[in-house]
Amino acid sequence: MSRKNLKQLFHMNLAEYKAEYNRRFNSDDTIHLSLYIGENQAFICQTPEIYKMIVNIERLDKAIKQIELPKAAEKQYVNKCLIDEIILTNNIEGVHSTRKEIGDILQDLSKKSRKNRFVGLVAKYEKLAQREKLDFNSCEDIRSLYDDIFYEEIKENDPENLPDGKIFRKSAVEVHSASQKVIHKGLYPESKIIDAFEKSIEILNDETIDFLIRTAVFHYLFGYIHPFYDGNGRTSRFISSYLLSQNLNPLIAFRLSYTIKENIKKYYDAFDVCNNPLNKGELTPFVEMFTGIVESSMEQLLNSLEEKKKKLDYYDKFISTLYKCDKNLTKLYYVLVQAALFTNIGISRDELISHMECSGNTLKKMLDSIPQELLLVNQRKNKKFYLLNLDEVNKRIEKSFNENSHLDITPIK
Repeated sequence: MSRKNLKQLFHMNLAEYKAEYNRRFNSDDTIHLSLYIGENQAFICQTPEIYKMIVNIERLDKAIKQIELPKAAEKQYVNKCLIDEIILTNNIEGVHSTRKEIGDILQDLSKKSRKNRFVGLVAKYEKLAQREKLDFNSCEDIRSLYDDIFYEEIKENDPENLPDGKIFRKSAVEVHSASQKVIHKGLYPESKIIDAFEKSIEILNDETIDFLIRTAVFHYLFGYIHPFYDGNGRTSRFISSYLLSQNLNPLIAFRLSYTIKENIKKYYDAFDVCNNPLNKGELTPFVEMFTGIVESSMEQLLNSLEEKKKKLDYYDKFISTLYKCDKNLTKLYYVLVQAALFTNIGISRDELISHMECSGNTLKKMLDSIPQELLLVNQRKNKKFYLLNLDEVNKRIEKSFNENSHLDITPIK
């Protein structure tokens, strides 16, 4: 039987509710926090379920790190996941964006004005992919990150939503459901926001608490405090992605919103439960939910990488058999297979030249030598992106297999 939250117990048995609250709050394993949720001191019970998930996350992380990909494939997969993450973190907030839109921004950030929508967000995630180090030691650090992501865009398109306080907002703010019902009110006035954030940052940097628990708590508190008029959810998810990437495989930074979107009801329900006064400040339900999302995200990442690596090795074997007399063509096919498996649109001409270490004319001759039905070309503005048509490759493998040729490879399922 699953552990019931205090809000549920209140509606079942008042005496049991009071006794269970006292037991949980006063347990030796309970983490007491220095801030309050409403009138109640916040606390977390370090349940066996949380630690089972933490142990499994560590196991999954080790397994992911053992999967070795070619550098080209790794870079392509990071970009693919980065684009998907931005689309989904926008989508969670009801903001529509497309892969083409985000991909075009990512192609050349140096020429994009931060006044245009999503440029600041894309730029920050791209810096995250480059392993940029960030500090979260003060309220000013949080505001600086927010400004990098949203300030110029909001100033250009919706200036009334700019932060107007000393650091955060100075007016009250409400969170509404899809039916416009008020489901939460952010802290107010700004002095309370600053005080709560200072305490939240202390918790985030308290190394006596497991980093996954700290990350989950900070994620919740960001939503509870709601320091800005706009962009709170996307900022908090970026921070969580960053924190996870510093302690786990960096690719996890670009999978968080995907898994949250898959579990969006659990995500919002955990906020609602912990915000409710009847839950008396216990944040365990949110920590369990968030840790479960990270665990699920790690499992999906491992499965995805294992599947793609298996297919890459499979096609590599086929290519090496067919083109073993031409090392350059074998190398080109291998890079184009990676583009098909690890990207949304393919690999650019400039990247191909870099990987092949050849001139543009030499690359053109090699591309022209590939049968037309095997090569896919995507046009994005003034750039072409290339990848191998794996459906056609599979047909050739199956044909060779059925003809009992010398090809020692079984068609992929």
